[in-house]
Amino acid sequence: MSRLFEELDYCPTPIGPLSLRRRHDPALNIDVYEIMLGDEYLMTSLFTDSEVALGAQGTAACEGEKLDIVVGGLGLGYTAEAVLENENVANLLVVDYLPPVIEWHKSGILPMGRRVSGDTRTRLIAGDFFAMAAGNGFDPEQLNRRFDAILADIDHAPDNLLDDRSDSFYQPEGLRALSRHIKPGGIFGLWSNDATDQRFVDRLSTVFASVWAEPVHFSNKVTGQAFEQTVYLARTAAE
Repeated sequence: MSRLFEELDYCPTPIGPLSLRRRHDPALNIDVYEIMLGDEYLMTSLFTDSEVALGAQGTAACEGEKLDIVVGGLGLGYTAEAVLENENVANLLVVDYLPPVIEWHKSGILPMGRRVSGDTRTRLIAGDFFAMAAGNGFDPEQLNRRFDAILADIDHAPDNLLDDRSDSFYQPEGLRALSRHIKPGGIFGLWSNDATDQRFVDRLSTVFASVWAEPVHFSNKVTGQAFEQTVYLARTAAE
């Protein structure tokens, strides 16, 4: 049996102390992995439905083959793993602001081991996703490169941020800057911990040619409590 609780890693970061924890849930008889930033939960392996939905639905909405995808926010890797399950994906860039998270994947300490970091289609990049979106893009080796889809899972919701520096990204000007890095007819996808916010759908509609929200419903495996989260999807205009 696993230890009831173990802190696997801890380190300070520019936006707060980061820790990786593993605890044993006796009710489910499973180990639960949690990433914490200070007292805030960044991700837990107990609830992954919407993270998987972002990767699966974001790539499924893309047209064509040999897809080039960006995922902003690595976390425990469930969004990136779902992207890689699509056989049409040729290249995946995953950008994370916190280098220790990338090292966790490379070391295999997380539940999925090296399934993301070890895939030959994957490059893990330590960088500021929001600064890249506003600047020369996400590939340091090919500036201003455009992608078939850019999928972001970083903040809790468009109006519930981990760091106030990212606020401008969710405004029309920031979304417009991001769209420069998406191919014509390509996809922007965003994970949200909250139910669908029509105000954000309307904001996306000022930048993208088509916009839709996909509610994701699931239940707490222990309490049975129902949750609703959201995957926002938006398509750029075709040339």
